[in-house]
Amino acid sequence: MNKDTRLSDVLHVLLHMAQVKEPLTSEVLARSMGTNPAVFRRTMAGLRRAGHVISGKGHGGGWQLARPLEEITLLAIYEALERPTLFAIGSRGRHPECRIEGTVNAALAETMRQAESLLMERFEQVTLDQLMPSRAKALPQTCGSALLAEPSQMRAE
Repeated sequence: MNKDTRLSDVLHVLLHMAQVKEPLTSEVLARSMGTNPAVFRRTMAGLRRAGHVISGKGHGGGWQLARPLEEITLLAIYEALERPTLFAIGSRGRHPECRIEGTVNAALAETMRQAESLLMERFEQVTLDQLMPSRAKALPQTCGSALLAEPSQMRAE
């Protein structure tokens, strides 16, 4: 099963965006996420609707944070991404009349509900500024991107 890395990808991009004053183009940011600009824009659409980022078109356009990192929680980003699936554990449903299957499914469902609740509580407590490395700037070559390397390529043309 493929892992959904959107949350991790978006958090990475947002932290880099916080290090730059100029707007960053979809092309530059998509490259850092290992995707194409159209997929990047679809991924970021929920964050724009939620007011976490803004985007502008044309010369001088691009993506920027709409609010400081300390005002954005992991929960807010998770919800803006339309709550990606957290766990890949499912319940068996081959024999609904089987009491053992019913008991197992109920135990799994309740345990998963509790785990998700705890995770959501923690997501609400963590703000993005808490994720920023202690060094003032992460080196772009460390991240495999050119986000901070060439400012002339960051702006839309």
